[in-house]
Formats: sequence, structure tokens, C-alpha cells
Amino acid sequence: MTSPFATLAPATDRPPALSATDVSYVVDDTAVGRMLLVVRDDGRALATAYAPDGAAEDRWLQRVADAVSPRVLRRPADTDAVRRALEDYLSGRARLVDVPTDLVLASDFQRDVLTRLATTVGYGERTTYARLAAAVDRPRAARAVGTALGGNPLCVTLPCHRVLPASGGVGGYAGGPAAKEQLLALESARG
Repeated sequence: MTSPFATLAPATDRPPALSATDVSYVVDDTAVGRMLLVVRDDGRALATAYAPDGAAEDRWLQRVADAVSPRVLRRPADTDAVRRALEDYLSGRARLVDVPTDLVLASDFQRDVLTRLATTVGYGERTTYARLAAAVDRPRAARAVGTALGGNPLCVTLPCHRVLPASGGVGGYAGGPAAKEQLLALESARG
């Protein structure tokens, strides 16, 4: 007699084939600080975010798990393309972090701001929060633009360091003012 559950049993000739993970990450000590690099299984960068400590790393990873998938694993090899592109940029061998990106961690307003920034402010160029606000058709939203850039999940990759206050100085930056100054100096020297 055949078991009534036989048709429900999984095939025993081989285990099910599962992808390794939906999202891979690594923490990398870069020339401008400790960064969390996160990629989808197709290689698109989800985050190149400053993570100065374990608590910041955990916050970013929770955002990724909530927005994309809870299948997030530390898999450095999967992030190699992003690490190489970031290193090429930081060493001056490249003028951009040339990787495909995914702005799923950004709000709609952040997407507008970051997309406009990336398409209008080139290597070695600078703009102000007010000019960027005007460029996204929100001329009175300079502070909102600053807030949007402050939560940029793709720091350096989408170059929010190129945005400065109209009053002078470097303004805020997720990696700190020294990192922002270093990035601006790198681009000025290679401009």
C-alpha cells in the first residue's frame, strides 16, 4: 500500500537548489572611512554607506532586510565588483564608482535628489543645497535636500560630497567633514 503522503514528500535524489543569498555585504576600511558595501544577488549596489561602528552597521542591515529581503549574508566575494570600483575611484584611477545601483533604500524624494545630483554635477564640480533643490523643482527645500543627502544609502557612489552650503564650508556629511574634504580634494587634484 502506498502512503497517502508520498506525493507530498520532496524528491530525495538531490537537495533543493537555492540561491546563496538575496543580499550580500561586507564592511570595508576604505581611504575615507569604514563603509558597509551591500549588493543584490544580481550585483546591483544597494548601499555604500558609512558604518563607523557595529550599531551603524546593524541599522543599515536592518533597513536592507526590511526593504529587500531578510536573506542578508556577509559574503565578501559577492561585493568584489563594488569594492574594486570604489577603490579605483578613491585611488584616482576612475572618476566615478562605476557599478549598477538600486535606490530601493531611498525615499521618493531622495531618489529625485540623488538622480539629479548624479546626472548634473560631474567629477570635480560642486553645487549648493539650494541649487540642487531648485534643480529638483523644490527651490525652497534646501534643508530637505540636505536631509535627503544625509541619508544617502550610496555615499561616494552617488556623490553627495559635491554638495556644499551656500554660506561656505563643507557642511555635513555622513562620513564626517574630514572624509568630505578628502573626497573634494581628490576630485580637485584630478579635475
